[in-house]
Amino acid sequence: MTDGRVVIVTGGGKGLGRAFALDLARQGCRIVVNNRIRDGQENSAEQVVNEIAEAGGQAVTETSDVTAPDAGERMIARARDAFGRLDAIVFNAGISGDAARFHEMSPENFETVMRTNFDAVVRMTREALPQLRQSGSGRFVYVSSSAGLYGVRGRAPYAASKGALRAFALNMAIEEARHGIRSNLVLPYASTRMTGAEAAEQQEGLLSPASIAPFVSWLASDACDLNGTEWIAGAGFVRQVRALESTGARLPQAGEDLAAWYQDNAVSLEGFGPDHTMAANAEDAFERFLTHLKSQ
Repeated sequence: MTDGRVVIVTGGGKGLGRAFALDLARQGCRIVVNNRIRDGQENSAEQVVNEIAEAGGQAVTETSDVTAPDAGERMIARARDAFGRLDAIVFNAGISGDAARFHEMSPENFETVMRTNFDAVVRMTREALPQLRQSGSGRFVYVSSSAGLYGVRGRAPYAASKGALRAFALNMAIEEARHGIRSNLVLPYASTRMTGAEAAEQQEGLLSPASIAPFVSWLASDACDLNGTEWIAGAGFVRQVRALESTGARLPQAGEDLAAWYQDNAVSLEGFGPDHTMAANAEDAFERFLTHLKSQ
């Protein structure tokens, strides 16, 4: 399925990234395992590379902090120097930041999370485009979160960063499809160091990162032609996410009671029955909106 493809996994030394790197290697990919080395900690990327080598796979380490201005350039160069090409990137590196209500949060905390989870991904995507276009079957797999869909109390920057990532990834799917590049999102439910020990203990291995790794490997492969899709994944189960628009209702004339209007039209405004709208992109959503207006 993925034999010989060269894949960068950011944040590949621990948790989800480790599981993704190991499974991609088992599928025959050659891996650049990226993970920064925190002060006083071991080189986790090297540990994963050793695991891959012991299993007969091929991998090299790369220890840039993804927020460094040259991080993407260095990772791509590492892939080319070691394996001669680059076919896919799994953008896994991310942080949740300090938990706090937004009004109590420092601007620095917000900006740090955005730099790591969004800005770094945008910069590296830009730098990787020439290589993935050259591949002919380039793949971007963006690891996001349901926080970017629904928000999460005490994690405003995390939710904002993942919401921005979602929009960016869907835009890449639109713009780069003609170059053979496919861009998709995975929103994992997994027990990792970042999600906390308590959750891990409660789930007793149910939400193991390894349980969804094969799906990520498939998204990174040339066997998968999906593009612009978004998947919640956990415990060996996946389901697709799509944005919906309700049937809607025409606004009342000026001066009419909007509260009464809303109550009268609540079913159409809030319901998602057989007439709901599920658009492929923003242009499609607008065209569907105009079509619906003309039918009223």
